[in-house]
Amino acid sequence: MNTPAPTTMTHVVTAIEAAATIAFAFSGLLEAARKRLDAVGVCMVAGLAAFGGGTLRDVLLDRRPFFWVAHAGWLWVLLALCAAAMLFMRARHFAPTERAMQWPDALGLGLFTASGTQMALDSGAPAIVAVLMGVVTAVFGGVLRDIVCNEIPSAFSDHRPYAMCAFVGAWVLVAAQWLGATDWLGLLAAASAAALLRVIALVTGFTLPRWSPDS
Repeated sequence: MNTPAPTTMTHVVTAIEAAATIAFAFSGLLEAARKRLDAVGVCMVAGLAAFGGGTLRDVLLDRRPFFWVAHAGWLWVLLALCAAAMLFMRARHFAPTERAMQWPDALGLGLFTASGTQMALDSGAPAIVAVLMGVVTAVFGGVLRDIVCNEIPSAFSDHRPYAMCAFVGAWVLVAAQWLGATDWLGLLAAASAAALLRVIALVTGFTLPRWSPDS
């Protein structure tokens, strides 16, 4: 039996998960710096943003070990990234803004949508469950980041499409596999769709209808 293809696909998903982890770690770093947290706070917020969504996904899918346990080297990468970022921002007098945090967040959203959905499909989950796992993976880290920073999660409060971008991107992956597209192409299409939709929402200022009770 020929097994290199599944192994290669596993490596692709792992690489996407790693890239998404770094992107969300950056968003957590910028948010923690914006809140003027200390070094422990910066590392904690970056870690929650980077690993929170994937951990919840692994719990719900009963996957063991968790991604950050199976690839413990990324914990060292996270700590090194936090230390380097704090030194850079102090030396360069870089002023982190909410706007700056949104760009790595959009990239992480797309990448985590693709990896979370693919992992759920690989576990044999139905399409709707896999899509929701993609959304959970993409959204929950940012939710934890905002809660720890004493903010109403932006995924629920800024009225720009966020979870919906992940939802659409996850269905793109499901559709690509149903149409017989190669696995890597489906992952790329899903990540691009979710991230691009979020970027479009940020650039155009498009918002979803908000709750407006009658006076």
